[in-house]
Amino acid sequence: MVPTVKAATISNVTFVRPAKFYFSGYSNIPYITYFLIFMCFVYIMTVVGNVFLMSVIYLVRTLHTPKYMIVFNLALADLCGSSASIPKVLDAFLFDRSEIVYEDCLSSMFFFYFFTDVQSWILVIMAYDRFIAICFPLRYHSIVTKPITHRFMFSLIASFWLFAITVTLTAAGLLTRLSFCKSVIIDSYFCDHGQIYRLACNDSTPSYVIGKLLPVLILWLPLIFILFTYLYIGYALTKVATVHERVKALKTCTAHLSLVAIYFLPIIITFVYMGNIHPNVRIINLSLTSVFPPMLNPIIYVLQTEEIKKSVKKLFKVKLHTKIPIEK
Repeated sequence: MVPTVKAATISNVTFVRPAKFYFSGYSNIPYITYFLIFMCFVYIMTVVGNVFLMSVIYLVRTLHTPKYMIVFNLALADLCGSSASIPKVLDAFLFDRSEIVYEDCLSSMFFFYFFTDVQSWILVIMAYDRFIAICFPLRYHSIVTKPITHRFMFSLIASFWLFAITVTLTAAGLLTRLSFCKSVIIDSYFCDHGQIYRLACNDSTPSYVIGKLLPVLILWLPLIFILFTYLYIGYALTKVATVHERVKALKTCTAHLSLVAIYFLPIIITFVYMGNIHPNVRIINLSLTSVFPPMLNPIIYVLQTEEIKKSVKKLFKVKLHTKIPIEK
């Protein structure tokens, strides 16, 4: 395949840029069409579930608290992150349109990594919320209802969104300084940062460095924060008098721990064993780890959070006694 190229000149240096990149990620996997149809189903469930969860939080005023402000942002990040990758994957491999325009590829890569970064750091904020709830149980409701807490939580969430924008914009911007005079075939199912900079024929050291930093900032650093938070929570629970109170406190963390497990564990396993597994298995694993958490997150919160379940019942009026007569 001979690519169409275009030249760009920056500071008297000519960069050769392809008009398009081509994906090869799913092309050699048997019966991949069935897997992609399954991904289409997962994407539909992701959209329905996250839109439903955001709608419930928006419509029920009792859920307008810092805790559910965080949940709303996670649902938004899940929805946007899935929409940044899955539709193009389905279009590319179901309809045999495996090419993507150079500019669109960089944009797609930016949004994929940006929302992945946001998802990780929102899970950190959720861990902080559970830390306050368990370590300061008597003051939790008074803390979260204060206007200053709402402003603090909004500022915290906004700062992580800004941090994610800065990191991913830097990664995408460095790719524009690379010259692609060799292959333009990306051995992945999306515009993978690592796969792209390895195709360059000029010095890609800055992109290599940021490529090593991305897993640290997106995966390892948030996970370390979460682990230390739960270590402190565990230490605080050892001081609780009864086993019943400890179990009750831990139950309030089950939704968050479930989200952390389904988000981080598959990615860690894939990265640890990446060198020892077949490339096709690696691609399938990576695609599953990027689509399953956004689909499961709203299901977990609806099923495991009592306030959400009560709010859903209230919205759809499924209580047995919707009206109770008032005695005068």
